[in-house]
Amino acid sequence: MSVTELRPRTPAETALVQLAESAGTDEDARRAAIEALRREGLPHRRVEAWHYTDLRNLMGRRLGGDHLIEAVAAREFPPTETVLSPLVPGSTVVDLDAPQRASAPEGVTIAATDDLADWHESPNHLDRPVDTVRLVNAAFGARAVAISVAARAEPGNPIELRSGIGIQSHAAVKVDVGSGAKAVFVERVEGGGSPAPSSLVSHLAIGDGAEVLWVVDQAKDLDAAHLGQLNVSIGADSTFKLFVLNAGGALVRQEVHAVTAGEGSEIIMRGVNLLQKDQHVDVTTTLRHIHPNTTATETFRNVLMGGHGVFQGMIKVAREAQKTDAKMACNTLLLSEDGDFSAKPELEIFADDVQCGHGATAGEINGDHLFYLMSRGIPAPQAKALLVKAFVDEMVEELEIDEALGDALTAKIDAWLDMNH
Repeated sequence: MSVTELRPRTPAETALVQLAESAGTDEDARRAAIEALRREGLPHRRVEAWHYTDLRNLMGRRLGGDHLIEAVAAREFPPTETVLSPLVPGSTVVDLDAPQRASAPEGVTIAATDDLADWHESPNHLDRPVDTVRLVNAAFGARAVAISVAARAEPGNPIELRSGIGIQSHAAVKVDVGSGAKAVFVERVEGGGSPAPSSLVSHLAIGDGAEVLWVVDQAKDLDAAHLGQLNVSIGADSTFKLFVLNAGGALVRQEVHAVTAGEGSEIIMRGVNLLQKDQHVDVTTTLRHIHPNTTATETFRNVLMGGHGVFQGMIKVAREAQKTDAKMACNTLLLSEDGDFSAKPELEIFADDVQCGHGATAGEINGDHLFYLMSRGIPAPQAKALLVKAFVDEMVEELEIDEALGDALTAKIDAWLDMNH
């Protein structure tokens, strides 16, 4: 019998396992995930999908001292006392730690399950045999909340999903939107943190002919770490719109993995990443087209006052997915020499009748545009602020969403810009 010796684990990897073991109750149910986390460890630069976000090293900086590990395990980091108002007044707020308290609108059911979030199968081509974000989510005891929208139902207001406000929050949600339905979901991720990460894994299945808008609003405190993942299946002739706003967090990895599950589906993705100081924010997406006559447009805009940003985007077109029209862009505005950005857009195409493209740009404010505004009597600071605002606000406008939600997102962006200019 041969015995495979595990690679020695770093102090941070060992600490994360220890924290998982001490997290919550029902450790026996989580044992398989904890052992997998112990066996696989954390991804590093040699894992291609994590090349720009060396999680082993980054977590090592956060969990590098025994006193921090002991403090986290003892829950010495106080929870955030902030009480969030709904992003849009009248929204149905679902606390993922206590979903039974939510008052479900007509045509919607909300229920907690006893099942741990599934972590066994990697949902994409990017990761290792097990998915890192899912694995951490399960090892720390996330239970799934199931939300179902009936066929042809149209809940009038957004359904706002909230994981715990504070440290050591780990949640999972499974959303099923029936055929012909229309729904809006807002995923709120805010609050304080500790050296260990919080996590939120979401699964969204969209029925044929349905329309779904999903908003990820991430604004964790600047001492917090967060791992997020959204997995989406889009039915035939359905439309999926996504808006991602990252305006906080010291260490953030947000993944989006979408697959067309029927002919005629449409994906519209827009995102804004706002970075300052020593933040590290990574957005990694995969769009898989496996049916013909599907479309996708994906654009992310980034504003850096400091920190390190990452965008990894993959469009995969299967041989059967003829007539696919998919485009991806990542545009970065560097407002400080302290910031840097890594962009890696990719195409993997096996069909021969497609229209696909990608691009990435990075630079400072356009001097001609600035001169034009100043020549009209606008002072330089105000002119720069107007150009930056136009650069990012366009992402909200292109979604053509409800005015109240659009105004709320624009207000959050404006507040960040005002604070950091």
